[in-house]
Amino acid sequence: MNERDSAAVAELLRSRGYSIVSDEFEADTILLNTCSVRDQAEQKAIGKAGYLRKRKVKNPNFLLGIMGCMAQNRGAELIDKLPDLDLIVGTQKFHRVPDHLDHLIQSMQGQGPKPSTIVDLDEEEASQNEIRHHNTATRQVSAFVSIMQGCNMRCSFCIVPKTRGEERARPMADIVEEVASLAESGTREVTLLGQIVTSYGQREFPKVDGKTPFVQLLEKINALDGIQRIRFTSPHPRGFREDLVQAYRDLPKLCEYVHLPLQSGSDAILKRMKRPYTVERYREIVASLRKAAPDMYFSTDVIVGFPGETEEDFEATRRLFEDLRFDMAYIFKYSPRSGTPAAEMEDQVPLEEKERRNQVLLEILGRHSLARNETLIGKTVEILVEGPARKGNGMYVGRTRGFRKVIFSGKERQIGELIQVEIHTATVSTLFGEAAIIGVEDHHTLVNT
Repeated sequence: MNERDSAAVAELLRSRGYSIVSDEFEADTILLNTCSVRDQAEQKAIGKAGYLRKRKVKNPNFLLGIMGCMAQNRGAELIDKLPDLDLIVGTQKFHRVPDHLDHLIQSMQGQGPKPSTIVDLDEEEASQNEIRHHNTATRQVSAFVSIMQGCNMRCSFCIVPKTRGEERARPMADIVEEVASLAESGTREVTLLGQIVTSYGQREFPKVDGKTPFVQLLEKINALDGIQRIRFTSPHPRGFREDLVQAYRDLPKLCEYVHLPLQSGSDAILKRMKRPYTVERYREIVASLRKAAPDMYFSTDVIVGFPGETEEDFEATRRLFEDLRFDMAYIFKYSPRSGTPAAEMEDQVPLEEKERRNQVLLEILGRHSLARNETLIGKTVEILVEGPARKGNGMYVGRTRGFRKVIFSGKERQIGELIQVEIHTATVSTLFGEAAIIGVEDHHTLVNT
């Protein structure tokens, strides 16, 4: 989501006449878009901003701003740590950045009084409607599309409701129009974004034929010409009701990949986390999704060492992690987040034990991920070609419908195309192969794309 927010600000600045440079040392203005999920992320951003402040000694006109969740969370107190900041912009005010920068630059050019630090953190009605793509002239093979802002959950470890505010949904017609515009400019895959994306529009739109607004949106995007793949993140287990599960069976463009946050395999810890589901219910969701789409790939989030997590609690998580055979996971060692209930809980787990538990789950994940990848060796899979591989040398990268990265020897004209690749080797995280040519017709199709 931060990646999409940064891209949105860049689009707005380009449309205002600003140029985006690739080297920070060439920039006259630097904006840091920040995260507050973990305290370490905030400390890293403060450290980076402190380093960049030194630029003002050589260039008094250098502008430095902080945007996003840390700006929202810490607000004007950032000025105490970073007195040279020019701009602090909260999560509902990204679209105001060009106006604020124009004002700062005009003041430096003598067209007005030099302002003190601009701080813009207030809530703004309908701000969710400002997070669309503003420039689709540049082709993106795969694009993020924000469909909502905010979160109404109150997980005891999470600061997001404070930094992102209450849930607010964009109009469905506006989202569909944006995706159609992206398709016209060459986008073939979209990933729908929301803090809890499956909660989209629950207060704004009615169910239709028993289907939630989110499933209605998926159906409308599935019907668009040009779009070939649909993904979404991040959902919540409570959002996987029958209508969404069956969407994986009925919508051909919805990829067989689900990010399904678990957090813990212990009911006692889930209760302390204020996660409104049980381990049994989570297992039922996984089973129903595998029934609807047998080739489903799963990723998840797990926190180890949550306050009060006993060895018995962790063993329950380990068993579930082993049983469900996740293909990918983000495994976090719990760290106290000031401003959240969990930070004040007793029975904090020692760091050494968190590290041990983290390594146990990483070993399981690596073993299962490699085994799943190795089942594809010798098989032909469909990938969407994204672009040149990082190391280049005629190698290109694409992804399977299950979100597996594939490296293969390709050609520039294949970017943005769905092609068949025969897999030769595999690692824990990556597949390697060659573009497949099956018969004369397929040969002509591949060559002429």
